[in-house]
Amino acid sequence: MRFKTQVIVNPESNKGRTRKRWAEIREGLKSFVREFKFEFTEKPFHATDLTRQAIKDGSDLVIGVGGDGTMNEIANGFFEQRRIINPAATLGIVPSGTGCDLTRSLGIPAGLKSALKVLSDAPPGRMDVGQVRFKDHRGEDQERYFLNVADFGLGGEVVRKVNERRLERKASSYVRCLIETMIRYRNKRVRIRVDGRDVPEGEYLIGAVANGRIFGKGMKVAPGARLDDGLFDAVLVRGFKFLEFCLHGWKLANGSHVSHPKVSVLRGGKVEAWPEDGADVLLELDGEQLGRLPAVFEIVPGNLLVKGFLQPAR
Repeated sequence: MRFKTQVIVNPESNKGRTRKRWAEIREGLKSFVREFKFEFTEKPFHATDLTRQAIKDGSDLVIGVGGDGTMNEIANGFFEQRRIINPAATLGIVPSGTGCDLTRSLGIPAGLKSALKVLSDAPPGRMDVGQVRFKDHRGEDQERYFLNVADFGLGGEVVRKVNERRLERKASSYVRCLIETMIRYRNKRVRIRVDGRDVPEGEYLIGAVANGRIFGKGMKVAPGARLDDGLFDAVLVRGFKFLEFCLHGWKLANGSHVSHPKVSVLRGGKVEAWPEDGADVLLELDGEQLGRLPAVFEIVPGNLLVKGFLQPAR
């Protein structure tokens, strides 16, 4: 039997709480979705394979249950050989992770009942996705899509530390690792180009290539970004030292950092970044630390249908 709705569950998301809550989530889904098939992920990137096969088998709604990393894997499954498999297929989201910055950027409520109501009642909307070519940890070329924010520099180091310690991905854990990393971190010399225009050379602390507005467990890194305007907001933080970060880093919480003279926001459809002077610059995509620079980021406008695309106006 072919199911028009496929539910993909990451049971380990939210420190395994999704597995414990699955019976509740499943019953909730039954109230809003008449028939569906569900599968649990069993390993990294499994959600991509499950999604791709489900769409090829005729599913036109794929609902992800998990956090940002799960949604990233599912979104990559909508594509094959640089093309979207079925432009009419729709992504649905049931937030069940400690990192749900994507749902904040989209404007989808975090609570189970509210999120399920979005699946039932809200129309789908088309959002942009980011496509990035980069080097993995073996030095091999990789290509992936991301939905919300890609970040090189400090953010990549923080995500690596969170993952290495296997910390719970909540805001307090992220902030603790952010402060610890910043104490020892040295700005990296990076060459950056936006839509073919060179950015002034220098040492950068953060390079966020933002499709959505929010990352890092709720930080408004790109308060003016929109998921449907066909452009990235490249937020570049240049030359911050530790004391400056202590004085101004809190502004990331409300987005006021963009007015600082050492912060630039450049809008464009293509961002290129290369490390200089042998710098090792880590890269994270939607909260997953997958590789390093050099990298090329390109926007793919209006490419993905998302159920309940409710992004608030700027």
